[in-house]
Amino acid sequence: MIPLPSVLDVSNLQGVRVLLRLDLNVPLEHGEIRDPYRITEALPTLEYLRSKGARTIIVSHIGKGAPTDTLRPVADYLGTMMPVSFLSDVDSPKNEALSHDMKDGDVLMLENIRHHRGEETNDDACVSMLARLGDIYVNDAFSVSHRTHASVVGLPKVLPHYAGLRLMKEVEQLSLAFQPERPFLFILGGAKISTKMPLLHKFLSLADHVLVGGATVNNLFRAKGLSIGKSVYDASVETGLDEILANPRLIMPIDVVVKNDSGSEIRSVSEVTSGDTIVDVGPDTISHMEHIIGKAALIVWNGPLGFYEEGFTEGTKELLDRISGSRATSVIGGGDTVALIGEMGGVDRFSFVSTGGGAMLDYLAHETLPGIDALRA
Repeated sequence: MIPLPSVLDVSNLQGVRVLLRLDLNVPLEHGEIRDPYRITEALPTLEYLRSKGARTIIVSHIGKGAPTDTLRPVADYLGTMMPVSFLSDVDSPKNEALSHDMKDGDVLMLENIRHHRGEETNDDACVSMLARLGDIYVNDAFSVSHRTHASVVGLPKVLPHYAGLRLMKEVEQLSLAFQPERPFLFILGGAKISTKMPLLHKFLSLADHVLVGGATVNNLFRAKGLSIGKSVYDASVETGLDEILANPRLIMPIDVVVKNDSGSEIRSVSEVTSGDTIVDVGPDTISHMEHIIGKAALIVWNGPLGFYEEGFTEGTKELLDRISGSRATSVIGGGDTVALIGEMGGVDRFSFVSTGGGAMLDYLAHETLPGIDALRA
């Protein structure tokens, strides 16, 4: 595999305008940042560039690109750690002149790049607008590197390009899954089994055990002839599940938490009724996993095991707690899962916590991403 060109390889950054693609799409609540994890993980690359005298122009997005989706709160938050100037108009003709007026070590943050209609279509006009602001390009946004957007795959075609420190760390840590220490436990939660079928097939042949939870497992329950009541499942996947069910490495929950008219209760998976909605894994499933976690050398996990949006997080937290106390190298990702880790007391309880959700899944499935391929070209 072709190695990634690294920002550490640039011999002289002093006075160089660096277009730095970050993912600062953090959750906001009443204009305040609820979880700064992605900002925190961007700091090593930012601080390295400043220490070398680079002139850094941050390119990022937040939300879906609506006019009200602004990076201003992020710029203000980052401004408590270093001087940051905010460019409020992403397409202003004044931005290029302002980038040339920067001094060594300065940091500018561009407003939400998704305000430019050409970002998500990788339009040449958007690429050209951005390229005028920088001399080189650095991608440190692993979590959007599965997108074929202008600021991810367009800029490396027109500027000298490098990987940032966080992106390189993501690639290094997630690649542990491809030549794993054993025993290797792979855990897959979340929803939409249709997007995860290649991943399931891959890791059922690569891992020693694969635990499937969240709404993803509901299709497997149905294919096994079990009732899922009113539970969410992926209606686009009705075939191809028998091979997965027949694999001896597959582990499914043996009990679940269900929600119904009476509230919530724990049931065996064979006792779910037509009025039930499966919302979490049960305690017997967690107990069953303890000996597998205790023996594991590597654990890779993406996606919650319960209905996170409705507050059913106990199963995920219990399993995370067991993993944090194990001897295994633990690589955890997925936005909701990472949020729960924050609630439990921080990422330092695990070997590595990825900033990627969909990007992590795509990287594990394909062992590369469009944004990574663009850097290697």
